[in-house]
Amino acid sequence: MGPVELLHMSVFSQTFSPCGRFLAAGNNYGEIAVFSLSAALSPDATGMSQKPILTFAAHEGPVFSLISTDTHLLSAGNGEISAWSWAELTKRSTKALWTRRPNYKTSLEIPEINAMIVNSKDNSLIVGGGDNNIHIMDMETGTFKSVLQGHKDYIHCLSFREREGELLSGGEDGAVRIWDARTGQTVHCIEVFKYEECTRPQFGKWIGCLTTDSDWMLCGGGPALSLWHLRSMSPTSVFSLAGCQREAVFYQDLILTVGEGPYVSHCVPGGTVKAQIPSSSPSLNTLTLNLNSNEHRVMTTAGSSDQIDVFTNFSYRAFSLSF
Repeated sequence: MGPVELLHMSVFSQTFSPCGRFLAAGNNYGEIAVFSLSAALSPDATGMSQKPILTFAAHEGPVFSLISTDTHLLSAGNGEISAWSWAELTKRSTKALWTRRPNYKTSLEIPEINAMIVNSKDNSLIVGGGDNNIHIMDMETGTFKSVLQGHKDYIHCLSFREREGELLSGGEDGAVRIWDARTGQTVHCIEVFKYEECTRPQFGKWIGCLTTDSDWMLCGGGPALSLWHLRSMSPTSVFSLAGCQREAVFYQDLILTVGEGPYVSHCVPGGTVKAQIPSSSPSLNTLTLNLNSNEHRVMTTAGSSDQIDVFTNFSYRAFSLSF
C-alpha cells in the first residue's frame, strides 16, 4: 500500500479473538489486519510486534463491522457477511468459510452493513445497515429467517438485552427502536432528537452509537451522548462532549466514549466528563475492550489513520499498532 493510501486510511471496526490473544481490524479499503496482542504486549516486543501478522482483502468496500463468535471472525462490508476461522487465521490462512447476503428487495443498490451482533440465546446473527432493515440469520443453517422493518433510514448500531429478549437499533432517522426479539415487533420508539436536553440541530438527528447494560442505555451521534433509564424511557444524564460520538461502552463505574476529536472521554454516569485521554488519530470510529483475557486486558481505539492505539492502563496510551 502506497503512502497516499496510508494517509487516507480509516479503521472502522475491530474485535478480539475468543482467546483474547489476537485483534482483528477492518479498514476503508476492504482489508482486515490481524495483530498478535501477546507479541505486542510481551516485554521483548520489537517494532515488528506492532505490525499485523497478516493482512488480507476481505470485501469490495469498507469493512464496517467485525465481531467474534467462539470460533469465527465475522466481517461485513457492502451487502455481504463473511466468516473466517480464527484457528486458520492464526495459521495465516485466509480462505472465507462462507459468504452470505441478506435477502435484499433490490439488486441494484448494494446496502452497506453497519452493525452485527449475535443473539446467543437462539444462535442467530442480527445485521443492520443501508436498507433500513434488520436481517436475522440462523447461524446453524446460514439462512435469513426474518426481517424487522420500521426504521425510515439506514441503521448504524445494534444492541441486545438478553434478559429481556429485546433488541435495540439506532439509525440515521434519529430513532432508537426497541424490538421484541421473539415477535419482531417494535415495543418502543425513542426519537432522541425530540428531547430538548439532547438535541443538537447543527449535527443532525442520526444515532451513531448505542449500548445497553441491564436497564440502562447509552446513545449518541448528532444528539448529545445521553444515558437513559429504560424503565422510565427518559434521559437521566446528558454529557457535554463537543463532537459527535461514534462508540460508547460501559466499563465498571465509567462510560468510555470516542468520536470526533483525538481522544477517549471518560465520563461518570452522573453526567460529568472526568478525563479526555489523547489518542493518535484526529477522530475515532471504534473503541473495544479485551475483557476475556487477564494477561491481555487492554482497550483499543482506532479511526481516521492507520494507527490502532492500545491502552493497558485506561488512563494513557501505551503504544500503537499500525495497519
